[in-house]
Amino acid sequence: MNAVRFVSYLFLFCVLFSTSGYSRNVSSRPAVVHIGAIFTFESTIGRVAKTAIQEAVKDVNANSSILHGTELKIHMQNSNCSGFLGLAEVLKLTENDVIAIIGPQSSVVAHIISHVANELQVPLLSFAATDPTLNSLQFPFFVRTTQSDFYQMAAISEVVDHYGWKQVTAIFIDNDYGRNGVSALGDRLAERRCRISYKVGIPPDSGVNRGDITDILVKVALMESRVVIVHVYPEMGFKIFSMANHLEMMGNGWVWIATDWLSSVLDSASPLPSETMDSVQGVLVLRQHTPDSDRKRAFSSRWHKLTGGSLGLHSYGLYAYDSVWLIAHALDAFFNQGGIISFSNDSRLPSGEGSSLHLEAISIFDDGKLLLKNILQSDLVGLTGRIKFGIDGSLILPAYDVVNVIGTGYRRIGYWSNYSGLSITPPETLYTKPPNRSSANQKLYNAIWPGDTLLTPRGWAFANNGKQLRIGVPIRVGFREFVSQVQGTDTFKGFCIDVFTAAVSLLPYPVQYQFVPFGDGKENPSYTELVNKISTGFFDAAVGDIAIVTKRTKVLDFTQPYVTSGLVVVAPFRKLNSGAWAFLRPFSARMWIVTACFFLVVGLVVWILEHRINDEFRGPPKRQVITVLWFSLSTLFFAHRENTMSSLARFVLLIWLFVVLIINSSYTASLTSIFTVQQLSSPIKGIESLKESNERVGYQVGSFAEYYLREEVGIPKSRLVALGSPEAYADALKLGPEKGGVAAIVDELPYVELFLSRQCTFRIVGQEFTKSGWGFAFPRDSPLALDMSTAILALSENGDLQRIHDKWLTQSTCSSETSELESDRLHLKSFWGLFLICGLACFISLLIHFCQITRQLYRAAPVESPSDGQGSSRSGRLHRLLSLMDEKAGQEKSAVKRRKLERSLSENDRDCELGRNPMRKETERMTGTTST
Repeated sequence: MNAVRFVSYLFLFCVLFSTSGYSRNVSSRPAVVHIGAIFTFESTIGRVAKTAIQEAVKDVNANSSILHGTELKIHMQNSNCSGFLGLAEVLKLTENDVIAIIGPQSSVVAHIISHVANELQVPLLSFAATDPTLNSLQFPFFVRTTQSDFYQMAAISEVVDHYGWKQVTAIFIDNDYGRNGVSALGDRLAERRCRISYKVGIPPDSGVNRGDITDILVKVALMESRVVIVHVYPEMGFKIFSMANHLEMMGNGWVWIATDWLSSVLDSASPLPSETMDSVQGVLVLRQHTPDSDRKRAFSSRWHKLTGGSLGLHSYGLYAYDSVWLIAHALDAFFNQGGIISFSNDSRLPSGEGSSLHLEAISIFDDGKLLLKNILQSDLVGLTGRIKFGIDGSLILPAYDVVNVIGTGYRRIGYWSNYSGLSITPPETLYTKPPNRSSANQKLYNAIWPGDTLLTPRGWAFANNGKQLRIGVPIRVGFREFVSQVQGTDTFKGFCIDVFTAAVSLLPYPVQYQFVPFGDGKENPSYTELVNKISTGFFDAAVGDIAIVTKRTKVLDFTQPYVTSGLVVVAPFRKLNSGAWAFLRPFSARMWIVTACFFLVVGLVVWILEHRINDEFRGPPKRQVITVLWFSLSTLFFAHRENTMSSLARFVLLIWLFVVLIINSSYTASLTSIFTVQQLSSPIKGIESLKESNERVGYQVGSFAEYYLREEVGIPKSRLVALGSPEAYADALKLGPEKGGVAAIVDELPYVELFLSRQCTFRIVGQEFTKSGWGFAFPRDSPLALDMSTAILALSENGDLQRIHDKWLTQSTCSSETSELESDRLHLKSFWGLFLICGLACFISLLIHFCQITRQLYRAAPVESPSDGQGSSRSGRLHRLLSLMDEKAGQEKSAVKRRKLERSLSENDRDCELGRNPMRKETERMTGTTST
């Protein structure tokens, strides 16, 4: 399409030029340099831009430090927002050998004349063409000196997300400017999980009347979304707001967001007529942000004097002013680099001889690429702030003001910048800090919304287009207390239905809906297929016993759970009788063994500690063994008669008696429970034992339990059996796996509780191994899901949810019996701490005792003769150690004295042999006396 348009425009271009081809050269710094400007003079933007450009040219020419004597001369042409006229006017500008063109303001015109700029290599600096598809890749000589609508739509999407709205309606002008802007808006909203639910284009011609606008707004009013984005031209925009006000669409609950077309009018034509201002009360408006500066304030003061206050200055006027200065600085760098202003014919064009097209009149700016390079590399500060281009050719640091129309004017409620998002702090302040886009940092001041309210609108309302919500309801075969269809009618009843209708009645708006049955009525339908039909649009919602699981939440939104649920295992059980060996059941086998071992160990430790000092623990070996056994076992009944004399033994006994007290009490309590409470037993202990066995497992048809057992638990599909009703549950469990039944059934807790209220021969075994709940399903980002969640919470708080539960799911007395599955035995793990303490006490006492024995051994050790071998020395020490341990403590002193005399005697014998001991007889006499 662009190629066809370009050929037609090229034909017009050639007809307009009747002069002959030329090639002209001008000195490197000519006295006059021609630049062009093309825009719509009589428009909101054009009226301000014309004056701003003229003032900028005057300022540049008055400043000799910029072009050093070279004068800028501006040639302006009026495009009248027409692509055809814009092409004609831009070709007229080339007659003046312009080296750059400022404009156009229209994105439609920019698309057309950018082709000409590319071919003639003349930079095209647009201060108002915001179409995001105008880029340097397609049009290298197109330079946007304002912000792209890509960023304006990003700002709008963040505002929408900030207030929690999920759907918007877009009204746009149906041309390149409007379509491409709304397309960018849709992309940015999608990044935040929001969307345009309805969009409508308005033809750009002036033939649109009030009736056409009324028809459009009526369609908008029938939609759910109450957030309307208006992206049009000023004249059309005010018609829309006037008619919306007439249709009472500017009241409570509505949100209107206008792009920067409205802020341009408010800045340049204020004050507006009261009727016009009344129609835009509460509207949010985006305005391109230009930071405050001394230069800007001085120019604004000068502008007011220049126009006499009849024409305000908006941001597009500031960008137009800065565009002239940008060209001036780029030209200065261009001349400094040796650039020459020269034009030449395009050799690709055929000769114009014999033709009236005069193609030779088309000339190319030879150093246009060098000038373009200098423009894109410019870095200066203008009235709009820093002017610097990024890699993509767009101005860096885009920012917008968020404005709220109030009374006869407007109030700024915050800022948006591509650097830090929404804030109440000016962007230039945030540029000095690290970027922070956390949700807590995204702030705006309170706005006054349509209807003169401070309460943030919900942003949507139930569609008033006569369309009813199609709500899918499963046709259950079993457990019909939860949901069932009334036979012969289209109505449904049950616990889930009552909860849904009660929640809907609490909504602050009416909801029109119809229940649509899902399933064949022969078996429970697949709930996965039911929720998938919501994501495909077949159903608008689903009501029933729908479990909230991870896989489903990825494509749908669920309400707050109205029932807590989870998977449990149901298995048959048998009663345990109190047999002859029932007294052994309180403790596990390991517990019995460890307890018996500790009785013996403690008895042995006490014997070791008491043997040397207590006559009751002395005597023949047989007697001592009997004493150890009797003492240790008698502590069980605290009936030990032996007294303990050692402090260490008393310490060990004190700890052990405490352990015995705990064990005795636990055993007594457990045994009492066994004899007084009916005990139940099942071979299935829970999901783990079920997984390790090879038995068949039942599940409910249509439930997600099949997927969980197969994919998460790892039970093969061959072991899974589908069951459709409580009766099928009971029959399969009674048959058992040997007769074609199942060993257990895995299902959600609400079903199981209802099943067990009527079947007293089955029980839940193990713990609930998943945690979930039941909720109502809605499409992704549905606002109705949030409101229904709030209603369900209200039902829970006021007690209505419990009353509905008791109405449908009241359990019989069977479920409240005291029968329970076999309690876990008392295992060693419950007492290992006590045994550890007791063991440590024994070890410490023995360690202290042996240290004392060893110390006494070394103090009383005899001096060994040098002739003794190492082996005899070790055996002697061991013999003395055992003797010392067996020796009574009262005999220690006499034994020590005897050993000293023996040592002295041995020394006298050696002295006698050497003739050195005249006292030998006296020594022998004394030794004999001691022995007797």
